Amino acid sequence: MSDQLNTRQARRQAQKKKQNSNNNKGKSKKQLIKKIAIATAIAIAVAIIATGITVFAIISNAPELDEEKIMLTQGALMYDQNDEFISQLESSERRMNVSISDVPPVVQDAFIAVEDIRFRDHFGIDIRRLFGAVAANITDGFGAEGASTITQQLVKNLFLENDKLMTRKIQEQYLAIKLEQQFSKDQILEMYLNQIYLGSGVYGIELASQRYFNKTVEELSLADAALLAGIPRRPSFYDPTVNPEAAESRRNLVLSLMVQHGKITEEEAAEAEAISIEDQLDVTEREAYAYEAFYNLVLNELEEIDGITSSDIYNSGLKVYTTLDTHAQEHVEEVLQTSDYIQNYPDNEDFQAAITLLDTETGQIKAVGSGREDSGQQRGFNYATEAKRQIGSTAKPLLDYGPAIEYLQWSTGHMITDEPHSYSDGTEINNFDGTFQGRMSMRRALAASRNVPAVKALQEVGTDRAKEFGEQLGMSIDTMHESYGLGAIPLSTKDLAGAYAAFGNNGTYTQPYSVRKVEFPDGRVLEFEPESQMAMSDYTAYMVTDMLKTAVTDGTGGTANISGLPMAGKTGTTNFDQDTRDQYNIPANAAPDIWFAGYTTRYTAAVWTGFNQHSEDNYFPSQDSSRQIAQQIFKAVVEEVSSNIETPDFTMPNSVVRVGVERSTGLLPSDFTPSSEIVYELFVRGNEPTRVSEEFIDIESPSDLMANYEESSNQIIMSWNYPDEFREQVTFEIQVSVDGGDLQTLDRKKDMQYIYGSPDEGATYQFYVTALSDDHSNLKSDPVSVTIEIPEAVIDDPDDDEPDVPDNEDPVGDPDVEDPNDDIPDPTNNVGNGNGSNGDGDDDTNNDDSPPSSDGDDGDNDNDTNEEEDTTE
Repeated sequence: MSDQLNTRQARRQAQKKKQNSNNNKGKSKKQLIKKIAIATAIAIAVAIIATGITVFAIISNAPELDEEKIMLTQGALMYDQNDEFISQLESSERRMNVSISDVPPVVQDAFIAVEDIRFRDHFGIDIRRLFGAVAANITDGFGAEGASTITQQLVKNLFLENDKLMTRKIQEQYLAIKLEQQFSKDQILEMYLNQIYLGSGVYGIELASQRYFNKTVEELSLADAALLAGIPRRPSFYDPTVNPEAAESRRNLVLSLMVQHGKITEEEAAEAEAISIEDQLDVTEREAYAYEAFYNLVLNELEEIDGITSSDIYNSGLKVYTTLDTHAQEHVEEVLQTSDYIQNYPDNEDFQAAITLLDTETGQIKAVGSGREDSGQQRGFNYATEAKRQIGSTAKPLLDYGPAIEYLQWSTGHMITDEPHSYSDGTEINNFDGTFQGRMSMRRALAASRNVPAVKALQEVGTDRAKEFGEQLGMSIDTMHESYGLGAIPLSTKDLAGAYAAFGNNGTYTQPYSVRKVEFPDGRVLEFEPESQMAMSDYTAYMVTDMLKTAVTDGTGGTANISGLPMAGKTGTTNFDQDTRDQYNIPANAAPDIWFAGYTTRYTAAVWTGFNQHSEDNYFPSQDSSRQIAQQIFKAVVEEVSSNIETPDFTMPNSVVRVGVERSTGLLPSDFTPSSEIVYELFVRGNEPTRVSEEFIDIESPSDLMANYEESSNQIIMSWNYPDEFREQVTFEIQVSVDGGDLQTLDRKKDMQYIYGSPDEGATYQFYVTALSDDHSNLKSDPVSVTIEIPEAVIDDPDDDEPDVPDNEDPVGDPDVEDPNDDIPDPTNNVGNGNGSNGDGDDDTNNDDSPPSSDGDDGDNDNDTNEEEDTTE
């Protein structure tokens, strides 16, 4: 019994132990599961937190949405003088931005159909497309399929590196959401279509349209839109100019997607697919850097404008409205870069030429020529605007004669002597031909380009006023040297053209400019038109112009003269310094630079020709035809641009008068000045000459001088002749010398007869008659003279007396009766005839041509008579 009990208890205990054991096992398993769950939860939480931290860190390192990048890089768009688009400046990416409003719906639909069909519906991320891409990446590996929306593609291209790392994808999605929050769908699509790369080196649909189809985006057809929409997936592969078959296949796929998504009908798709790629394309080749010299000038000008940065110029797509005349620019390039117009260009690669063409009135730069060929580089060296060379004699109107007229009111006929002369420091001045030509007018000195008269004019004006005058014309002068008056000052063709234009614009100077206005992408507009200023009086401008007209018609600028075109201009030639001449063995009279600057009322041009470095062969030989190239370039350009327009002559202002003067003296001509010696010069009104020249006055001497002694009345009667045309302009002076004594003045009278009463018996009388000018007190003719001897008195013999004749007896006819008239001497007896201008040659004269000196006595009044004589011949 006890054994059974023990056995039962043992079983119970065993069962209890077993039950306890089982319970312990269950509890242990639950605890394990619980632990695993907790651990898993902790791990998931840690992973989530870690992922969150990682994502947060990735997002925190995401770039900002830079507005400058969103604007997209685009070079400035250039427009000509008529607001016509002509070209685009180079930038880091070649694109031309377009507004979404200008993009046809068919183009928008094509890109949306192939790139992001739910673009209008999502918030930057397409969830459906994202899960599809995840599945593909799980099965085929990360990066196997993309889920990027148009918004994501845009932020990736603008702000992120082009890789498929998870970091970039997270940042891409974050920025896409952020971009969608800041911009509308149309704005995002516009940015995308302007930003996307479409092969052949072009960005954006506008430039691609021009490149592939020679159209604007507004003109694109369905087939064109589909072809462009197919390129972004693989631009190099689907470039229709490189792989037309692949491009056509891709185009047709886009068309099918557009049908699938209800954008077009099957019929429209079929019609577009029927067009071959060859028929569809009208490829335009990328132009070389067109109008290089002018655009380089524009870039320099833009960079100097306050409010415009380099980023604006090269990246923001500015619209730049220039002053460019494309026809003039193309012609300038032909003249400089071909031999069609100039046949004698030196066969020397160092030879260069440059020209700047301006509108005379406005200062707008119409064309620029830089060098014999384009450099092919944006921002290459510009010989027209950056090369500053000494300007030679083109400086004379600017610093010598212009100031002389402005400040000293010199006339164009002002006389200057071309003679040995020196600068103020004693340095001798030479003319180009080594000679001196004596007195000449300022007009002649300028036309013949004489150096000495120019320096004399500068010295009279003074360097301070010459400097002031030059600075008013845009010339930068730190210290004014007298040598600048002969052109030792360096300028560019743009500077020189601007200064000369002021002469043609009535004295008004406008700084030359090439940019009229600039329009920013946000619609802001900046206007640029330099303020004009009066640089000189209108009389100075006109008088300099008139002299420079002579320089091209009868001076050193004759090669540049254009028949029938009112124009003015001046040549300029520079010299080598002695050290350079010795170093390179350059001959005497060789020149390094030749200039010509000239203008009409319409256009002004300055031309430089020279070499880009010194060498033994780089010079213009004396008398060589190459010295005329600058003038030939000017003529070829200005003649062309003036061919189809009316060019009025320069108008003389009221402040100027034209007066006939004597060529050799600059004074008013006398009545005796030959007409061939009268020239017409310009004077500042109120400064006309009043003095009459005596250069050619040579009063004719009286002629036919006769003297007759009348014994009965004891008088000497004289008479003479004088030309009728001059008789009223002279008075006659009568002088006498008795027996070789001192000369006495008897009378001054208009009559041509004189009676000398009561002459002394046996005396010899020498009479002189001189014509005196009534207009010129110091002017008189050479005297003419006549000599007459008075006979001694005869004493009658009483035995010889005849008886008186009765009063009532008529003696007439009685041969024995003496006629009372027999006492009157024969007029031919004792008559002295005038023997010419120097009298009878008596030694009593002071010189060969003059009568004996007078003691100042007016003569014995007893010998004068007031008896009127008939002088009519």
